Amino acid sequence: MLNHYETVFIVTPVLSETQMKEAVDKFRKVILDKGGEVVHEENWGLRKLAYAIKKKSTGFFYLIDFKAPGNLIQLLETEYKRDERVIRFQTVKMEKYAVEFSEKRRSKQENAEKSKEE
Repeated sequence: MLNHYETVFIVTPVLSETQMKEAVDKFRKVILDKGGEVVHEENWGLRKLAYAIKKKSTGFFYLIDFKAPGNLIQLLETEYKRDERVIRFQTVKMEKYAVEFSEKRRSKQENAEKSKEE
């Protein structure tokens, strides 16, 4: 049985756009290779941090919404810890109500984007 998870990680701001994409691809590959399924991704871009982390005041935020077996989370978080580009991360198991809320939020965003295009 696949559980629904959401992970957000912050990557150091000194990376170029291609290096940022490489880091995201690495974590997406870990999820997919271990039997997970990526449902949704969001690049939140460069944001100011509430407090300095490793002497950095900004960071690139990225969210991945995915389904995976429970044993994958430990592997994914180990990869986060090993990667020096990641300065913070958090993975949360989502309950059914959180999943429904996330889907509604996503559909609202997509509808808003479509109406802007028209």
